Amino acid sequence: MELEIVWFVVIAFLWLGYLFLEGFDFGVGMLLPVLGRSDTERRVMINTIGPVWDGNEVWIIVAGGAMFAAFPAWYAGLFSAAYLPLLFVLLALIGRGVAFEYRGKVDSDRWRRAWDKVIVVGSTVPPVGIGFIIASTVLGLPLDADGNRVGSAFEAFRWDTLLGALAVTGFSLLHGAVFIALKTDGDIRRRARRLATAILPVAILPVAAFAVLVQVRHGADWTYVSLAVTVAAALVAWWRIAAGREGQAFAALGVAITGTVVTLFGALFPDVLPSTLDAANSLTVDNASSGDYTLTVMTWVAAFGTPAVLVYQGWTYWVFRQRIKTSHIPAPHNAQQVSR
Repeated sequence: MELEIVWFVVIAFLWLGYLFLEGFDFGVGMLLPVLGRSDTERRVMINTIGPVWDGNEVWIIVAGGAMFAAFPAWYAGLFSAAYLPLLFVLLALIGRGVAFEYRGKVDSDRWRRAWDKVIVVGSTVPPVGIGFIIASTVLGLPLDADGNRVGSAFEAFRWDTLLGALAVTGFSLLHGAVFIALKTDGDIRRRARRLATAILPVAILPVAAFAVLVQVRHGADWTYVSLAVTVAAALVAWWRIAAGREGQAFAALGVAITGTVVTLFGALFPDVLPSTLDAANSLTVDNASSGDYTLTVMTWVAAFGTPAVLVYQGWTYWVFRQRIKTSHIPAPHNAQQVSR
């Protein structure tokens, strides 16, 4: 297999990892004021993602870095059109990280409520922006013969790319509700399970609609299989969360997002960024890739580094696999007393 194809598959896998792992902790943040009816319950929710949220963010950094190194023309063409959504995503991620760290620094309800709002906003903006970016690369941009964007920075804002943004946001919200049900116990778990059961058909509908849209426009015969897997897995997730089997529902959602990503990138290949002006202007795995030497060096580095990262992150999830209850949360300390 040619290295260009290998790195196309690797980048698709990195986006899949980001959507699956970061998706649920975005959902937890969005649901903070919905499922957390007291400060203690909100602290329980934050603690479910406390050990892993920053590690989950690494996936988007690696995905962007891999695109830049393996397909520089793809990186330049995509982010020259999506730099505004990317800017908002980065600002939201920065604010969200600061909020997680600062929320407990002062023993004040007003202080904590303010940072809770930052967490909600910082967890809502990124899935919207990431969905928009992924939709833009799959559905295409107005590119000229040199691979440059034609028109203003708002050319990529279309109803179909907004559908992609809604799809990622809806999936993250649902994924977060199932994850909270999986990682907590008591009243929070019951509320999260009821919420996930109620919103699953609505939240998963944009995902299915976007996948069907991509399949109809660009899909191959074999991607009908991955599309069918997506729909079937979503139905299984609905069935299992309603039955109180949160782990099975969480795994089914993982299969659903895997089927979606396979459908999207399978329909995209061999393009990496289609041109909506002329198919001849599209960027492909051949004309957008780096040289053989660069791809070879990247492959060797990834061959040694990727297993280590996966093992470490898997170990982190294993260590922090237990459910969290409100009884596990200590009383908030007074930061001023600690400083003395």
